[in-house]
Amino acid sequence: MVLNPTLPSKKVQSIQKCVDNGPDRQGKWWYSTFHTVTAMIGAGVLSLPYAMAYLGWGPGILMLLLSWCLTLNTMWQMIQLHECVPGTRFDRYIDLGRHAFGPKLGAWIVLPQQLIVQVGCDTVYMVIGGKCLKNFVEMAFISCTQIKQTYWIMIFGGIHFFLSQLPNFNSVSGVSLAASVMSLSYSTIAWVACLSRGRIDNVNYAYKQISKTDLLFRVFSALGQISFAFSGQAVTLEIQATIPSTPEKPSKIPMWKGAICAYLINAICYFPVATLGYWAFGQDVDDNILMSLERPSWLVASANLMVFINVLGSYQVYAMPVFDLIEGTMVRRLNFPPSVALRLVARSAYVAFTLLFGVSFPFFGDLLGFFGGFGFAPTSYFLPSIMWLIIKKPRRFSINWFINWVAICIGVCIMLASTIGGLRNIIVDSSTYSFYT
Repeated sequence: MVLNPTLPSKKVQSIQKCVDNGPDRQGKWWYSTFHTVTAMIGAGVLSLPYAMAYLGWGPGILMLLLSWCLTLNTMWQMIQLHECVPGTRFDRYIDLGRHAFGPKLGAWIVLPQQLIVQVGCDTVYMVIGGKCLKNFVEMAFISCTQIKQTYWIMIFGGIHFFLSQLPNFNSVSGVSLAASVMSLSYSTIAWVACLSRGRIDNVNYAYKQISKTDLLFRVFSALGQISFAFSGQAVTLEIQATIPSTPEKPSKIPMWKGAICAYLINAICYFPVATLGYWAFGQDVDDNILMSLERPSWLVASANLMVFINVLGSYQVYAMPVFDLIEGTMVRRLNFPPSVALRLVARSAYVAFTLLFGVSFPFFGDLLGFFGGFGFAPTSYFLPSIMWLIIKKPRRFSINWFINWVAICIGVCIMLASTIGGLRNIIVDSSTYSFYT
């Protein structure tokens, strides 16, 4: 990377540091655990019972198990590929993509997918953060005057105008740790509350009584909702970049240890919420399981507050790589000097964009389905496998080769189906929605 040679040498070094965003490699293995938990376990877990309502017991559980296994495999691949070239660390998804596909093609393949994941996640978190804050206040303070959902989403977005000024991943470690604790807590509350409440009267596990066409698209969207719940790969390399690495102890060892812990926590959260939420409400479950629960009110209110805290951290985990990209591009291409003013303007503009999109299209379940298929399926299910085949070149028809091709085929099918289903459902729901209400 060559910068403007007319700039003073100290300024060149300062800009180079900003562009390269040399990560503060002080992270520990448990840092990777709670960063990965925060990246994976968020709003998506709350929609898993709703996805089960369209898939049914057998296909629903099978898809959860399959997604857990496939994404654990691609997580391992990303961790191994982080230092696949001796002496080089691929600190960003796009860097690994350029190595695998070439400088130009790699950027076109990887960058759009990663941006879709990160911007899509942050948009969904705007919606769920505002909704859960609204639910908490209305349940905890019954006598308060109710205000529009739009205003609650704006309040959530307003907080991020301040949090977005934190400089890097390590600076949000405290927020990320709190978010990961909250995700485990509200997931536990959700399934325990479902178990203690028991099944509703006349619970029905049959497929919803809707037209076959609508059911098909809802099933497609449900696949995307499950994909959305397995989304940590989009920031895996950025998280691993914070961990020191030596020939004796490469970063892949502590990172994989943290990833295993994160996936165990993932299983503890996902499977009970999905199965017990569907068991309690059947086909009548909401796209956010907390909306279906009403008692005990104080516990449900606490869970909504925990979700709010969780998505505060999750938003920042996904936004940090985008901030790095925006600021690096402005410095490298437009010769903006790295400064507090640049950070303030660039990051505030990004927060404002996701806030506007979230306020305009607050369809939680439909957004999960669309972004889960369009962005998350490629980055989590099959893009790491494609890069593994290109870089590692496993022997044809070996077990490793076969597993990767199975992951690619399944991932492509999920991407196509859930993208179509999610987009169609957004269009249908928009036709009857009053915007900004």
